[in-house]
Amino acid sequence: MRAATARRLRVLGIDPGTASTGFGVVDCEAQALSTITGGVISTEPGVPLERRLASIAGHLADLLDEHRPDALAIEEVFFGRNARSAFAVGQARGAVLAAAGARDVPCFSYTPQAVKLAVCGSGAARKDQVQRMVAALLGLEAPPASDHAADALALAICHAHTARSSEQGVRAHAQNPNT
Repeated sequence: MRAATARRLRVLGIDPGTASTGFGVVDCEAQALSTITGGVISTEPGVPLERRLASIAGHLADLLDEHRPDALAIEEVFFGRNARSAFAVGQARGAVLAAAGARDVPCFSYTPQAVKLAVCGSGAARKDQVQRMVAALLGLEAPPASDHAADALALAICHAHTARSSEQGVRAHAQNPNT
């Protein structure tokens, strides 16, 4: 990650999926968070998978070029009961990581539980709780309409919080190396 000591940290959060990929761009300056943009990249069912993945990668490339994030935060693949769904998410995740890698944007993966813990204070928070907390933390009038966009913004918030915390820890250790 580029040095972000006394400046803004811009994070692009991604909630990957082949049908819907949520995205959210958040700025963190000092301890203040602000939303730059958020939404969903949708692909059409019935379109061959390779074209859907190319569409996701293309949209991501445009977002990366426009917003120039310092980091990309992406959700880890969750292997629940539906392995087919997990593989599809993994493929979309690969398209996202390839687009970021082509632009030298560092990527950080977070489990759904880590994101919920960072945003809501509980790794077992429900989707509606995450949406409400995202709105509260970003000063939005209402929660994002799409849970994919809310999850992407939550990922960006999680990374901003993690990066700032570890940055403060590094500074504190540099000031007092005996801690």
